[in-house]
Amino acid sequence: MTNSATLTPPTPADAPRAGWRWAPHWVLAFVALWPAPGYAEAVMVLGALAAIAHLAIGRFHGGMRLLSHQAWALTSVLFCAYWLPQLVSSFDALDQGRALRESLVDLRYLPFLWLAASAVATPRGRRITFGGLAVIVLAWTLDALVQVVIGTSPLFWGIDSIKQAISGRPMCSVEQLAAADRLGGVLGPCNLKLGVVLASLSPFALYAAGRRFGSSGWIVAALLVGVVVLFAGSRASWITFALVLLFSGWSLLGWKKLLGVFAAGAVALAALSYFSPQVQQRVARTAQAWTAEGDEGVDTALSGRTRIWGAAVCMAREHPVNGVGARGFRQAFPACDPEPGEPAAWGEGPAFHAHQILLEILSETGAIGLLLWLAGAALAWRAWRFADADARARARPAMLALAVTVFPFNTHLAFYSTFWGGLTLLLAALYAGSLLAGRQAAPAPAAQGAATA
Repeated sequence: MTNSATLTPPTPADAPRAGWRWAPHWVLAFVALWPAPGYAEAVMVLGALAAIAHLAIGRFHGGMRLLSHQAWALTSVLFCAYWLPQLVSSFDALDQGRALRESLVDLRYLPFLWLAASAVATPRGRRITFGGLAVIVLAWTLDALVQVVIGTSPLFWGIDSIKQAISGRPMCSVEQLAAADRLGGVLGPCNLKLGVVLASLSPFALYAAGRRFGSSGWIVAALLVGVVVLFAGSRASWITFALVLLFSGWSLLGWKKLLGVFAAGAVALAALSYFSPQVQQRVARTAQAWTAEGDEGVDTALSGRTRIWGAAVCMAREHPVNGVGARGFRQAFPACDPEPGEPAAWGEGPAFHAHQILLEILSETGAIGLLLWLAGAALAWRAWRFADADARARARPAMLALAVTVFPFNTHLAFYSTFWGGLTLLLAALYAGSLLAGRQAAPAPAAQGAATA
């Protein structure tokens, strides 16, 4: 008598998690369009709507095929750690209506974060997403190096030409062109964030180069990106990139070769400060912080940061519970300005934000906001601590990018602004999705051979 084994098809809950095949392309399109913020925002909103539609069509039953339970939870928790302080701070903000409206509008990030996390939930998705981010970083780096040589960014020139053909107006005004004091690259002279953006995204390029070409590939990529960061970046981006070099190069090169890399970087900085007036000015201003006498000299060396930080401390003291409201720093600054009526190192007008993550959270969202941010950080760290070696390896580029972006002993862009907030949340979603990606189920076994009784 011959019996054939009966195979039971896997249930949806047991099926391998396949993510969503289009999710990586949404993420890469969003990043690639950062030079045109309006279009990037449109792609993000459309991606959020697509994610909602994708889930709604399956009545949310396919959600576990997009992400593991843990990835769903961590992505949502990290979003709430960012968004809830914003909502709570809006209740008695200086501009309550605008603050509450912005809080509600920012809910659009949540489905896009689910989409971003699902983009890296599978090996194929991680290859496309992380590899695509590496290509974008290297393309923007090479474009900026061309600008160093010929004085014009080919990519920005193309974007600006398209903008003028469509609207008849350039991307940047004459005043913005005249005020540019560093390399703008693809983002242009009216959006001088190229250095800090490349520094935050550089782990994707360095890890990709290291995997493909070994230590020599890592060194070449670090050299190319590092030169652009020196030309285009603020001193904050120099610190960010130095952290990336330290933590990404340690295991690949060893400490002796890594010391050689930092020594080469110091030589490059000295050489560029000799040939580039902009780099020389930033180096001289940094040195002034160590040699200046009195608070005024230090404040000038730090581009007015000590005055801004003093105002942030005042806001946190006057509004300790929930702050002055997310993005309310500008309105609250005159009342807390430690030097009212004195010319500011940054120019005319009030300061727009605290330029430091802890002070921004405390001044704009208060103690409640700080506790929620710390809770999110603790959960992110707990997930990393209890992950296995394979999970850490696949999430390491996103982890390092997120960690250096929120590194507290540095100065920062505004985390509750559309651009920098969107970048930070994207990195958080990529970290959660890659770290807690569901294990791929083993292929269904072939039919068992016949058993003969």
